[in-house]
Amino acid sequence: MLTINQKFGVKGEELAKNYLKNLDYTVLETNWRSNHLEVDIIAQNKDFIVFCEVKTRSSTKMGTPESFVTPQKQRNLIKAAHHYVVTKNIGKEVRFDIISVLSKGTEYEIQHIPDAFAPKW
Repeated sequence: MLTINQKFGVKGEELAKNYLKNLDYTVLETNWRSNHLEVDIIAQNKDFIVFCEVKTRSSTKMGTPESFVTPQKQRNLIKAAHHYVVTKNIGKEVRFDIISVLSKGTEYEIQHIPDAFAPKW
């Protein structure tokens, strides 16, 4: 049984997935796991394979949803993306996006931040 917070997060991920589909992305995976690592949405467009972190919040009192994508979370997404690309033999360029979903009563505000972060070489 999902908690209220988990249901809220699932709703945000569903909205993010539909948002990407409306932009002509092909959603390849949702909640893809590799050991303890998870990627909310893996999608592609004609140029990139995109690893998306979705953050859903009901207010910005503690910060914007995207501000909760910590450096550790970024490192974990980069590790998961590497595993996915190697395992699936992906040849496209990789991009890391954040999709911020903010609940405003019964309405939701979606902000897509393409290329939100990159691996540090």
